[in-house]
Amino acid sequence: MTRTVHTLLAAGLAAGSWPTLAQDEAPTHLETLEISATALKVEAPLVETPRPASVVTEDELRERNVQALDETFRYRAGVLSGHYGSDNDTDWFKVRGFDQATYQDGLRIYREGFYQWLPETYGLERVELLKGPASILYGEAPPGGIINAISKRPTDTAQGEIQVQLGTNDHRQVALDTSGPVTGSDSLSYRLVGLYRFAEGDIDFTENERYYVAPSLTWDLSEDTSLTLLTSFQKDDAVPYNGFKLPYGTVQDTPYGKVDPSTNYSEPSYDTNERTQSSIGYSLSHRLDDTWKFQQDVRYSTLDLLLRSSYILYQTGPREGARGLTYRDGTLDSWTVDNRMVGTWFTDRTENTLLIGVDYQDLENKGLEGNDYAFGDPIDLFDPVYGNFTPLSRDDLFRRTITKEQTGLYLQNQLRLDDHWVFLAGVRYDQAKTDNRDHGTGERQRADDDHVSFSGGVMYLADNGLSPYVSWSDSFQPIAGTDSNGNLYEPRVGQQLEFGVKYAPNDLDGYVTASVYNIKEENSLVTSPGGYQVQEGLRETQGFELETVAYLTDRLQLNAAYTYNDAISDNRSDDEPETPAALIPRHMASAWLDYAFGERVPGLKVGGGVRYVGGTRDGTIEIPSYTVMDLMAQYDFMRHWQARINVTNLADREYVASCDYWCYYGEARSVVGTLSYRW
Repeated sequence: MTRTVHTLLAAGLAAGSWPTLAQDEAPTHLETLEISATALKVEAPLVETPRPASVVTEDELRERNVQALDETFRYRAGVLSGHYGSDNDTDWFKVRGFDQATYQDGLRIYREGFYQWLPETYGLERVELLKGPASILYGEAPPGGIINAISKRPTDTAQGEIQVQLGTNDHRQVALDTSGPVTGSDSLSYRLVGLYRFAEGDIDFTENERYYVAPSLTWDLSEDTSLTLLTSFQKDDAVPYNGFKLPYGTVQDTPYGKVDPSTNYSEPSYDTNERTQSSIGYSLSHRLDDTWKFQQDVRYSTLDLLLRSSYILYQTGPREGARGLTYRDGTLDSWTVDNRMVGTWFTDRTENTLLIGVDYQDLENKGLEGNDYAFGDPIDLFDPVYGNFTPLSRDDLFRRTITKEQTGLYLQNQLRLDDHWVFLAGVRYDQAKTDNRDHGTGERQRADDDHVSFSGGVMYLADNGLSPYVSWSDSFQPIAGTDSNGNLYEPRVGQQLEFGVKYAPNDLDGYVTASVYNIKEENSLVTSPGGYQVQEGLRETQGFELETVAYLTDRLQLNAAYTYNDAISDNRSDDEPETPAALIPRHMASAWLDYAFGERVPGLKVGGGVRYVGGTRDGTIEIPSYTVMDLMAQYDFMRHWQARINVTNLADREYVASCDYWCYYGEARSVVGTLSYRW
């Protein structure tokens, strides 16, 4: 079969339809020139953009049965996840050795402390990743990059799905996704996504129950104007998956053997994580003329949280440990808006795209807090007995209010010359203010920063599909508080320099990317020899990445990635040598193959993957490397039906994923069966 390279149009992303399920179904091929609006905030093919980025589509999310956002990029380069094991209240990522910021539909998801907004992956049509500092377009953010989860949108054609899942850990799920034109209207289309899920955790006596619904509506007001209303409601009732373990009994031997990975050191009858999150917003696009287009994204979101989470704190005897408790009862409310003017014009030799934008972010987090570092009686590390504790009283809690406000003005220009050269340059100015008040003690920490960010890149598009590039970008993050002289802290700042190449020839249905990079973050807080907090912390990563997503034959697809990260931390206020950054392995590799049988066994597709994560260090403690395997098999039958089974950690390997004072066992084996009916 002849394989071609397709340009994925934005309309195709918004109005794509389910693949027809038939016995003679042809294989679905890659969209090599995938369009992403995350890397540049304007639609551009990733392989023609001098910025490092990756995309995971809805098909891959479905086939790998991605249940949480931090499972998305397991088969992409540069991303570490699962290092804290299975968790039901936070998505954990490290990108190129650093933290990252999470966005949904191009707008910031604020995650303040334990107030974590969790996107439901069944409600997503794709997830995009921009690697490295990204303050030029997104304002204050860590230097790891931006993860942007794109919600499912209404479609022009009628389609739908009903899905049922059963699996290990008493996993059960029922989901609905229906979309299409509104009856009697040629300008309105809708989508309704809903889900119920229950599952127990890898830790004894833990569980999570979720209700999710996301209605959306698109109104084509004219040929030039479109408005999409996006809403969501999600409720989680859970017993937290507290995977905290001590090195003693996990990576260190004891006279009593190893601690079982399922051991729970919390109080299952007392601990709770009750989270309700909801949002409403819209995406507006209006073409002014043949050159200019105005775009606006707006969202209001609110999160209500009641969290009681107890955990092991430190060892007190040969087989006993003391515990702590975290208590939070409050809300997080945020407004985000992003306004953009996009202008595109052409000459005989050039194509120029100018982006001018203003965005605004406002957050308020308020509620009651409590931290008990002597919670209950010591607990047996190998055979815990529960119930020996005194609940926190109202008098033990204090009230805290955190407000954040950021306004950014940004300008970016991309020039394409002679269909071979791509030049990218951008500048952004931000005002960012943070106020953190403890109403019990009256303590107040503030940050008030103005910052200018820059970005640039050059790429050459060769006729053979080979596109070398160089790029530069930076980031900043305000730090609330004052130094020993009473001066406000300077923001943390990061810079990245990258050299890379992207390869997408006409005869390859896929792409290959390779890059070397250096990221440096300065102004982190560290403790000086005199005992003061000073901004003398340095963290640096030098790395290499190799990534490919391609069809090797008409029916055999490969996802493969390799990452090398040399990440160090340095306290420059003392004479101690730099140390390896905690949690970050030097080597990671993954490969996933799937094969569609086609006419040999109509409707059958199988896949499997291997993930390797290298060893890490936490001080003098060495954490060994680990390798796990995943499997998938799906079968389409009777035109509209599909059955699928997914297995993660096939061999049920027991391993320690990481240590950072505490140690964490990796995710246990999971087997989930799915039956879907689509129309």
